[in-house]
Amino acid sequence: MVESNGVRPEQISPVGLKRDSRQERPGAPGDYVDVSLADRELQFSLEPLKPWKDKLTIVQGLSGRVCGGGHSNNFQALGAFGGGRANGGESMAVLGETIDGALAKTIPGIFPHIGLGMSKRVENNVIYNISALEKDRPLPTMCKPDQAYAALFGSVANGAAKEEFAAKNNLLDFLRRDIKKVQGELVGQEREQFDAYLESFETLRNRQSRLNEIEHTLREKGPAPTDKYTSAVETDRLDAQFDIGAASLICGLTNVLTLSSAAGIRDFDVTFKGLGINLDKHSIGHGGTYEGKKWDELYNIIRRYHMDLIAGLVKKLEAVPEGDGTMMDNTVILYLSDGAEAHHSRCWEWPMVMIGNMNGKLKTGRYVDYPGYGHKGHRTTANMYVTLLQLAGSQRTSFGMADPNLKDLDQHGPLEELLV
Repeated sequence: MVESNGVRPEQISPVGLKRDSRQERPGAPGDYVDVSLADRELQFSLEPLKPWKDKLTIVQGLSGRVCGGGHSNNFQALGAFGGGRANGGESMAVLGETIDGALAKTIPGIFPHIGLGMSKRVENNVIYNISALEKDRPLPTMCKPDQAYAALFGSVANGAAKEEFAAKNNLLDFLRRDIKKVQGELVGQEREQFDAYLESFETLRNRQSRLNEIEHTLREKGPAPTDKYTSAVETDRLDAQFDIGAASLICGLTNVLTLSSAAGIRDFDVTFKGLGINLDKHSIGHGGTYEGKKWDELYNIIRRYHMDLIAGLVKKLEAVPEGDGTMMDNTVILYLSDGAEAHHSRCWEWPMVMIGNMNGKLKTGRYVDYPGYGHKGHRTTANMYVTLLQLAGSQRTSFGMADPNLKDLDQHGPLEELLV
């Protein structure tokens, strides 16, 4: 779950717990902190997660300086790579895979990765903002819930969604005949290029067939579209995308889901009118007030809405039996911002919230704060992403680009402190 506009560290630390600001003192050493959340009060914005406090891990102090900073780190946020800045603005370069793309290759499903989200522009259907399979191969974020529903659940839908699914099947069947015919007429390099295209085509066709095979599951457990699927209100659209995302996981369409709340440089100044806040997040980030509420209060209201949605997702996954427990027992949800630690981030640290213990593989119910940038024991976002990959069964020990300014620190391996 990636939200735009940064997460100030003090806004997710347990109530009453003081720490040095690394905005003013980025090199502040700080001590490694590991405290239980059991007897600590959560901040207002995190209160919706209180029922799962024993499955909650708040992680502070991870840096991502290699990503650069700014209003949004775009693909770098989930990729832990650089990209430079074009004309002083945020780079949209895709220099490698992002963590969700890497996980999609590690634990693939019918859809290896599903990206759902909300853009400030209601007319946007698909955007490319934070996810990538590999260098120069961004992954799509579907922004219109009704069209996302048609793409994922069209085989069991009614009306236009059903018609769209049928039309796509008919088109693929028609193309298959022509492709086979052309394939036999090509030789050499043209044949090799065409074979690569054919492989992609067959992947699409096989996916359609697999959707037909699980039709009963999709019909039984798929979402029920409502007016919010076509609403112009941003909170309605994001709510609908969480519905679709939850159903996609439960129905087995994917094992890797990315939910984007106006993440990316093109949407970071979204306005949450659905929460009664008629002031955009860019203005809020510059200290703006609205109806007597200061910027930090406004941010907390917006973040709490996101935590409400995450809490709803957790409840749905808990209701699904899986193995000796529930689906949530085998799931981890990671919340962060593409803007790292501030509206104008410099990525000295990257606050994150994790929900789930991966069937006992993670130590949870804790607040963990790593030492400051450059000091012994300091860790980076790349180490968090290695942690996720190893939880998914990968043997990888590195991810993204190493920070050249941390060459005296070991940047490999997972966050051992989080693992059982």
